[in-house]
Amino acid sequence: MSESNKKKPNRRDFILTATTAAGAVGVGAAVWPLVDQMNPDASVKALASTEVDISSVQPGQSITVIWRGKPVFIKRRTQDEIDSARAVDLSELKHPEKDEDRAVNPEWLVMLGVCTHLGCVPLTDKGDYNAWFCPCHGSHYDTSGRIRKGPAPTNMEVPKYEFVNSNTIKIG
Repeated sequence: MSESNKKKPNRRDFILTATTAAGAVGVGAAVWPLVDQMNPDASVKALASTEVDISSVQPGQSITVIWRGKPVFIKRRTQDEIDSARAVDLSELKHPEKDEDRAVNPEWLVMLGVCTHLGCVPLTDKGDYNAWFCPCHGSHYDTSGRIRKGPAPTNMEVPKYEFVNSNTIKIG
């Protein structure tokens, strides 16, 4: 290309580039608050996980803690309860799940204490399976929190949890 065919920048090109850059910055400044407001606030982030001291829970006992505004049942199961949960024929279950998949450590069962039918809170150590019973509509759960009888469609939900040490469980 010869020197005469090259386009030389002029004032119009500079104004177009400056206007485009200013417009892009303006759009970014306008969109940022809209995107940022979709993030959870500090109070929600603080409730994202909770640690529970389980050192005082004896075999056969259960405790209820609140996490994200919902009850969480933490049960220290006896060997008989573990054996009865594992002996269940999965073909008998409305929502088949192995006990091994529901309890990371067989001695400890952690699940949301909410009936999957209409969101009631089941009673502990009640019902036909001596585990959980929702008196509102008659749902019976076994020692693994699986629905065995009644209108509830699914097992009680197991939240994400991990053992921090032998005396502490972190939920969330």
